[in-house]
Amino acid sequence: MTGRVQGTGADAVSRVIEEWHRERPDLDPSPIEVLGRLHRSFLLYQTQTSRPVAAAGLSLAGFDVLAALRRSGDPYRLTAGELAAASLVSSAGVTLRLDRLEGEGLIVRERDAKDRRVVHCRLTPAGLHLIDRLFAEHLDNERRMLAALKPKERTQLASLLEKLERSLSDAQEQ
Repeated sequence: MTGRVQGTGADAVSRVIEEWHRERPDLDPSPIEVLGRLHRSFLLYQTQTSRPVAAAGLSLAGFDVLAALRRSGDPYRLTAGELAAASLVSSAGVTLRLDRLEGEGLIVRERDAKDRRVVHCRLTPAGLHLIDRLFAEHLDNERRMLAALKPKERTQLASLLEKLERSLSDAQEQ
């Protein structure tokens, strides 16, 4: 998927904007230039990111949990609540992910020695090996996806996306 509309020199987002200008000249479709492109970019990113993860037998959700545990540092363990906060999903969603990962031998659940109500999730050696391999592949894949951007452009885009994220968050609160 190149993003180009067959038979035109315009990409799909440009074509959508042209069509809205033609059909509703009273409206300004310019937000689509940013958010439409962002959405299409996300879909392409998600497809390219999920491929190597799926080949390893994981979902992106499972990859996210393993990565959060790996980032936490030795002994690579967090509670379900900490994992929910790290991945921005509900505790119920994390529980489903943990059940699958535990069934695959990639994590274990351990009760806290001081407070038996607290359960920690820890990477197993197999989980640690898998996430170390997959994350290295993930970064290589992301570098390949960003190859058309110069380092200065990547820095600028990252800054603009941070600003956009704040704007979207502020708009949600209103």
